[in-house]
Amino acid sequence: MLTEQEHEVLAQELERYPDRRAASIDCLVRLQESRGGWLSDETLADLAPVLDMSVHELDALATFYNRLNRRPVGRHLIRVCDSVSCWIMGSDAVCAVLRERLGIDLGCTTPDGRFTLLPTQCLGACERAPVLSIDDKQYTDLRADDLDAILADHD
Repeated sequence: MLTEQEHEVLAQELERYPDRRAASIDCLVRLQESRGGWLSDETLADLAPVLDMSVHELDALATFYNRLNRRPVGRHLIRVCDSVSCWIMGSDAVCAVLRERLGIDLGCTTPDGRFTLLPTQCLGACERAPVLSIDDKQYTDLRADDLDAILADHD
């Protein structure tokens, strides 16, 4: 069930669009923010009638966009760019070090719930590859020996 505060936030989003369905991504983002960083089946069911959409339509959107999470994630979300520019510049080595340091594979969350490690297509800084982001902070021109300090900044 949507909270009163969630209804207010969604109403603000809906005011910006001439059609309710057009607000779907922004509404999904707002609910993800208010519900622990991910979108459960229940969340989609709560939102569907507000947007005059089906749960299936919302699920299709939520699974398509890489900034929306359909399962629980850690407190910090690490996205490692795996596009061709980053790969050529060594993102696979960066990813291998991250997997070793965190003790998890891609798509997993550390046992303490601190980090989730995800691959992503293009973070928009190809000229400064390899690139990763943690939450909304981007790190460019990465080397494997940069990673311990970067991870330490996110306690």
